[in-house]
Amino acid sequence: MAEPKRMKGIRWRWMVNSIGVTLFVVLFAIAAFSAAMGSYYYATMSGGLQVKAEYVVDFFSDYRTESEYYQHVLTYVNSNFEGKDEVEMQFLGSNGAIRFSTFGLAAYSSPGTPDIAGALDLENPRTTPWTGKDPSTGEHIMAVTAPLTIDGRPVAAIRYVTSLRLVDRQLMIIVGLTALVGLAILILVYTSNLYFVRSIIEPVAGITEITKRIAAGSYGIQIEKQHDDEIGDLTDALNDMSSKIDEAEKIKNEFISSVSHELRTPLTAINGWAETIQNGEVRDAADVKKGMGIIVSEARRLTNMVEELLEFSRIQDGRFTLSMEQIDLKAEFEDAVYTYKEFFRKDGLELRYEDTEEEFPAVEADPERLRQVFCNLLDNAAKHGGSGGCIDAAIARQEGWVVITIRDHGPGIPESELPHVKTKFYKGSSKARGSGIGLAVCDEIVTRHGGELVIGNAQEGGCEVIIRLPVDPARTAGT
Repeated sequence: MAEPKRMKGIRWRWMVNSIGVTLFVVLFAIAAFSAAMGSYYYATMSGGLQVKAEYVVDFFSDYRTESEYYQHVLTYVNSNFEGKDEVEMQFLGSNGAIRFSTFGLAAYSSPGTPDIAGALDLENPRTTPWTGKDPSTGEHIMAVTAPLTIDGRPVAAIRYVTSLRLVDRQLMIIVGLTALVGLAILILVYTSNLYFVRSIIEPVAGITEITKRIAAGSYGIQIEKQHDDEIGDLTDALNDMSSKIDEAEKIKNEFISSVSHELRTPLTAINGWAETIQNGEVRDAADVKKGMGIIVSEARRLTNMVEELLEFSRIQDGRFTLSMEQIDLKAEFEDAVYTYKEFFRKDGLELRYEDTEEEFPAVEADPERLRQVFCNLLDNAAKHGGSGGCIDAAIARQEGWVVITIRDHGPGIPESELPHVKTKFYKGSSKARGSGIGLAVCDEIVTRHGGELVIGNAQEGGCEVIIRLPVDPARTAGT
């Protein structure tokens, strides 16, 4: 049950992060739009009121006393003032008290708002707008006050006041509509994200379930690929992993079976002859010598097999190293050839080696490891291609490389098996005895010397193995 909770956690984090960002953006957009609309509406109304106030000031600019202002303001309001149902016009004295109001409700009161103070400022009388709450009613209003001056000194003021109730209502409607649009955007983002997250999490959950089955031992099982995207790439990678694990498991099982058989055969021979000789059942000296020879031969084969396994183990856990020194590569190879020539002769095989007088420079290499490679490849040639009756060996120089060739005249390797012959534990269709790791060890040794091991079929038949080793020490991979 822990896995679904984890998937739910991924979904939750994804949704919180994406919706959180979207919510922040939407709220910011609503706030910015609302502020812009409010500023636009208030600026428009304030500008209109300022035009009205300044028009009246210009209209009364020829008057020179407060009483004249008062008398003609009354006349102006009663005969010419338009829109007095929506806008209140007030006439204020030099002390800031209302002397006259078109609404008549605020007469002789002193609002004391900043617009009045600005218009009646003795130092700098000016037309001043103001927005806020009416001191007497608490209503949200906008006011513009313009000074009436005599010789630059404010003696009275004209004040226009209007309620912002309708404007605020309109703004609330606009904000509400904007919020609805924002909510619709949030719902759309949530729905699309939910679908998108589900399209990721459900395939991942399926992949996780299949991966558990693979981990439990169902090697080779394949996941259905649903999308050609990153999830599809992950599916392909897991399918490839599953196939390779299945293949490796089969090779491992074959290896265990093969090694068990390889170990059982010489042990049986050793035990059989040892018991026979111990019990005194063999009295002829020649038979005893033959039995002891078989025991020694089979013990040596067991030792070689164990050495191969140990070498492979060192490679796997990183303990495999090379002891590099300057060596005569040709001499090392010829020592292996001459050693095996006598072994092969006893088995009826001819090992042909054409000696060349060409001089080879000393190379940086591990002589013991290379001798191991030469012996292993010559032994393989005899086991798998000995039916051809002979084995050819050669060494030559090619443009900074030393090239060693070992070729048998047997049936060769099936083309389908060639790509796998250097794979650990792989034995293919060959019935010859072996652990299936010898070529993998040889390839590792040659590669660490900066060279390459190429295995293929010769054009005239048989298997051909080519070892290419660098003459230049700078090319050598080292230890």
